[in-house]
Amino acid sequence: MEDQSGFFSKDTFARGAGIELLEVSPGRARVKMEVRDMHLNSHGTVHGGAIFTLADAAFALASNSHGIPAAAINASISYMKSARSGTLFADAVEYSKNPKLATYTVDVTDERGEKIAIFQGMVYRKTPR
Repeated sequence: MEDQSGFFSKDTFARGAGIELLEVSPGRARVKMEVRDMHLNSHGTVHGGAIFTLADAAFALASNSHGIPAAAINASISYMKSARSGTLFADAVEYSKNPKLATYTVDVTDERGEKIAIFQGMVYRKTPR
């Protein structure tokens, strides 16, 4: 598989949302998003969809980091604290992996390291040909 910066460059939705790749290694990834007005909901806090998108970008990078194409088959998120400004980070860590399935946990934090959300996802790993 191509390097992860090339993989991420093709994710026009994540890049359009202002998400930046910070680092990736086998089974792990870290991304960030500077909160902008476009990320805010009618309460003036970061929209849940923007937080989900940030976590999903880290999930995609981590799950595809082994050189085997992986596609999400399940994902959920729990929000713990609202955010209004600053920078949000998403750190994805592989929890388990077998030839067909892999699971990941993604912590979303603010610039002070306070937890904003926790995301869990599972991918189907395509069989190499």
